[in-house]
Amino acid sequence: MNRTTQSLIAVVVALGAVTGYAAAGAPGGTDGDGAKAATRLPVERTSLLCPAPSASDLAETSYTAFTPKTSGSEGGGKAELVPVTKQLTDVPQHGGAKGKKAKPFLTQRTPGEAVGGEQSGAEAPVLIGTADGALAPGWTVQQTTTYSAGSGRGAQGTNCTAPDTDFWFPGTSTAKGRSDYIHLTNPDDSAAVVDVELFGPDGEVASPVGEAIQVQPHSSVPVLLSTLADKEYPNLTMHVTARSGRVAAAVQSSDEKTGGDWLAAAADPAPAAVLPGIPKDATSVRLVAFAPGSDDADLKVQLASPTGTLTPAGHENLHVKAGMTAAVDLGDVTKGEAGSLLLSPTDKAVPVVAALRVTRGKGSDKETAFIPATAAVGTRATAADNRAKGSTLSLVAPEESAKVKVTASAGTEGGTPATKTYTVKGGTSLEIARPPVPAGLKGAYALTVEPVSGGEVYGSRMLALPEDGIPMFTIQTLPDDRGSVPVPEAERDLTVLQK
Repeated sequence: MNRTTQSLIAVVVALGAVTGYAAAGAPGGTDGDGAKAATRLPVERTSLLCPAPSASDLAETSYTAFTPKTSGSEGGGKAELVPVTKQLTDVPQHGGAKGKKAKPFLTQRTPGEAVGGEQSGAEAPVLIGTADGALAPGWTVQQTTTYSAGSGRGAQGTNCTAPDTDFWFPGTSTAKGRSDYIHLTNPDDSAAVVDVELFGPDGEVASPVGEAIQVQPHSSVPVLLSTLADKEYPNLTMHVTARSGRVAAAVQSSDEKTGGDWLAAAADPAPAAVLPGIPKDATSVRLVAFAPGSDDADLKVQLASPTGTLTPAGHENLHVKAGMTAAVDLGDVTKGEAGSLLLSPTDKAVPVVAALRVTRGKGSDKETAFIPATAAVGTRATAADNRAKGSTLSLVAPEESAKVKVTASAGTEGGTPATKTYTVKGGTSLEIARPPVPAGLKGAYALTVEPVSGGEVYGSRMLALPEDGIPMFTIQTLPDDRGSVPVPEAERDLTVLQK
């Protein structure tokens, strides 16, 4: 045996000891080479980024962090949120020693217990968060900001997001009186290079300004969308891609007359879309959709109401031209009953992205929020920031009926968890105006949704924080928390050395 072969065997054995060496087998069995099927294991590390909440001196921002208890994820670990401006103080110095570590803004050490913090004014920083060990699976953080005057006044809430390389934001705008900023945050030690593309009703909006935006390590860059467009566009779709590195991305939308909110990225392009949780008292709903491929999309528009699925009068179908943004005002589509919008292909399956802009209130007391198309709840999803009053949970089962368990955590300052099970009938939406509240609640708490049986379930949570006659509110969707990942069982196989 020559030295090359011996070295190769040593490398293969080492890899086998650390990660195994085999391909994943078929579900529920083994493949032809004896590799076993993948199993799901809890993730061991999670990263989240919270954008700068507001430029208003009147802003009051609260943060709520929560990790559900996860079977198979035992032992230690912790979760921390650290101001981005202090990240660089914890870097290796000469000789390999580390500098002084910045004090975390928020620290969580026990799964199943919500923790909270607050910031005031316009100086609240961007936060970079990491969770490991038992705190990593399903770690969720929400920041909620309220202020009563100025552009965008109202409630603005967002789930802190994981870094990625590709994001779609249908529902953005450069209309007069509206200011939309895309916040790009880089959690890593090397710079990220990001492209921002805008698509209007006639196709791509040409703008070299959106190309190769540099986001330095451990920093955040806000970009005003109107600086990327040649004129005012009431309805746009934005595509954010990282050429190198990765970023977290979220849009903060502020309107001089109708308030504002954060717009989270929509679910990946797909032939069908679910947009859950239109409030029953919505006075106006606007649907924005975009087909990113080379084919036009023809969509059937349906509303899943509490009693069944119906077609909005006059809005039965939506034609979306390839590469162009389509928008339609659905008015008060819910007619006093909470519902969820379902989009599906009428014929050919063409991937689309979509979002809703929802308005509550009338006259000068209007407030807006967004509902992007979302992935299914999957195994589990959490809405981190809930109060004693004001939370409304919306669930929809587009096809088969489903049974769902909803758990209220202990509060950030005390309380006893509570659990209740609900049934969502197929083709309907279920509005839970009074979700479980922990007994003896003090502070904010988390709501965790877990499907028990039946078909796929989609959901969102509305948090209403009315003030001075303005129906302030924010809506967060409930996609799967990705608390577990498939890991194939593997075994060493040195027969590859003979091939």
